Amino acid sequence: MATLLLFFLLAVSVVSADEDAFLGVNIGTDLSDMPSPTQVVALLKAQNIRHVRLYDADRAMLLALANTGIQVTVSVPNDQLLGIGQSNATAANWIARNVIAHVPATNITAIAVGSEVLSALPNAAPVLVSALKFINSALVASNLDHQIKVSTPHSSSIILDSFPPSQAFFNRSWDPVMVPLLKFLQSTGSYLMLNVYPYYDYMQSNGVIPLDYALFRPLPPNKEAVDANTLLHYTNVFDAVVDAAYFAMSYLNVTNVPIVVTESGWPSKGDSSEPDATIENANTYNSNLIKHVLNNTGTPKHPGIAVSTYIYELYNEDLRPGSVSEKNWGLFNANGVPVYILHLTGAGTVLANDTTNQTFCVAKSGSDPKMLQAALDWACGPGKVDCSPLLQGQPCYEPDNVVSHATYAFNAYFQQMAKSSGTCDFKGVATVTTTDPSHGSCRFPGSAGRNGTVVNGTSLAPSSNSTSSGCLSLYLHGDGSFTSSVIVGVLLLSTAVLF
Repeated sequence: MATLLLFFLLAVSVVSADEDAFLGVNIGTDLSDMPSPTQVVALLKAQNIRHVRLYDADRAMLLALANTGIQVTVSVPNDQLLGIGQSNATAANWIARNVIAHVPATNITAIAVGSEVLSALPNAAPVLVSALKFINSALVASNLDHQIKVSTPHSSSIILDSFPPSQAFFNRSWDPVMVPLLKFLQSTGSYLMLNVYPYYDYMQSNGVIPLDYALFRPLPPNKEAVDANTLLHYTNVFDAVVDAAYFAMSYLNVTNVPIVVTESGWPSKGDSSEPDATIENANTYNSNLIKHVLNNTGTPKHPGIAVSTYIYELYNEDLRPGSVSEKNWGLFNANGVPVYILHLTGAGTVLANDTTNQTFCVAKSGSDPKMLQAALDWACGPGKVDCSPLLQGQPCYEPDNVVSHATYAFNAYFQQMAKSSGTCDFKGVATVTTTDPSHGSCRFPGSAGRNGTVVNGTSLAPSSNSTSSGCLSLYLHGDGSFTSSVIVGVLLLSTAVLF
């Protein structure tokens, strides 16, 4: 025991507190009605998200993000990893096509090379570090390495014996990868990307882990988990896993690489075998996670150093294979309406917190113009909507097209019917959005009197011909400003203001 304690004293952490922390959101694309890139960006703006992470380098999404100031992390998909890891030229071509072609208009700040490679694609593990080095070399050649950091996300399953955290270590079979990887992160000033899912830890613990401990709920002192080696008290699973990763790095003599949690969340719905996948628990976890980061709490091993985190995920993915819970990790439905309203009183206008009553009915992109016209005629006739603002010379006449006029009429009916269920459908050509479609002097019923985020006269409603094929994450700074970032997270300090 004395030898072990001496080791802890010598392995003094030098993780810097100079960097802001961020909180972010991942965005998957397994949706039957995936919003277009411009609609996704409109949602980011409406929610004041200034940092995003893409799970690929989708050209349409990168173009949509141009000139927004939003900081972007792009990713090398796993299916491209082998080629890049075996060829410096392939890596240089990838950088030229997916980074150089878009900067500086698109503010790319990081690259995630692969995703959970050691656990999901172990045959590519031998070339993982080479892939990171080749990508970074291409950035150096273009003088972009100081503004764009390179790393790779890991599953927390690569950490063995994660409690007590002080005894945790990386699966030693991966030492030939982890040792040079950590040295690369050290030398480039990058960070370890880690996916942390207390939901799965709780589900797989056979009752050993209490639900409250997984959800960040307050625990009495006698219920806190204590690391007997360090006497550090742990009040939640999240902190314990993060500290386990810090201790695992220290066993490999690495003490100055920070951790970014690239995925964390809780599903809002599950099947009969997942009784704790509920809206209440999802709201509790994500709300507490956000506040945990915003409060700059840090972890027991690194108090006061907030952990940058990406919430998984922005949208529910109805096409995602697997259990019911796999489809229900999102904060929003595809139409931009929140699945639940986060409990963030006093934490600022974070994510969906201020959109409870800001819903509108709009024409769905790609709808048949004849069906739109028929629905418009019904709304202005039997539907008893006042369509006089659509007459020539009136505020909402322009733009003079069926989509714009139908959107006005649909929304007027929706508001007239007190937003009742089923009143924004119009035989499938309408959808609900949280973005105010008002424009210019044309104020839509239900508008709070401010312009919403409008993209070419359309709303955040999903597009049936979306060109987006990637995923992204978002993040926000809590210090009232958006500065350095990484994943789709949000850098957060003590006071949270999304902008």
